[in-house]
Amino acid sequence: MGKKTPEINSSSTADMAFLLLCFFMMTTTMDQDKGLQRRLPPMPDPNQKAQDQKVNRRNIIVVKINSADRLLAGTEPMHVSQLKDKIKEFLSNPADDPNLPEKEEKEIEGFGPCMVSKGVISLQNDRGTSYQAYIAVQNELVKAVNELRDEFAIANFGKLYIKCNEDEQKVVREAVPQNISEAEPKDVSKK
Repeated sequence: MGKKTPEINSSSTADMAFLLLCFFMMTTTMDQDKGLQRRLPPMPDPNQKAQDQKVNRRNIIVVKINSADRLLAGTEPMHVSQLKDKIKEFLSNPADDPNLPEKEEKEIEGFGPCMVSKGVISLQNDRGTSYQAYIAVQNELVKAVNELRDEFAIANFGKLYIKCNEDEQKVVREAVPQNISEAEPKDVSKK
């Protein structure tokens, strides 16, 4: 008759594994996904006539990034470092150039009448565009709007946009809107 091998008591192993799992879940930090903040345009008024909804050609600048990460703003090829100044000039139209966006007088609550640009930035990219190029272009577009907001805030409130109170920031956002429209990526290489 052979010796019987003693069994290992494994009744608490599951409890220990569960406690370890709980410990690691509580102590591990998860990376939070960061997204790009965009506001969709409001739904058009159904009573509004179709021709009023069309955007004038001069009010749109098309920014394209191709599959080789080359950048085109309007009709000019450019480096991403030149984009911010191009967009600032487009949106502010300092010399009232007839080829750049028109401005309309808008009554801003708590501020009064203000000339606001009708400029819209249309961003288009290829399916082959690298994520780095896409983010770099997005950053330059937002930087251009933020600099224009800072300039408006300094001229009217004597401080940067970020230092303004909530009401002042609302005025600045209405005076310098961020109108960025993104088209669905296209596969240009298969055309």
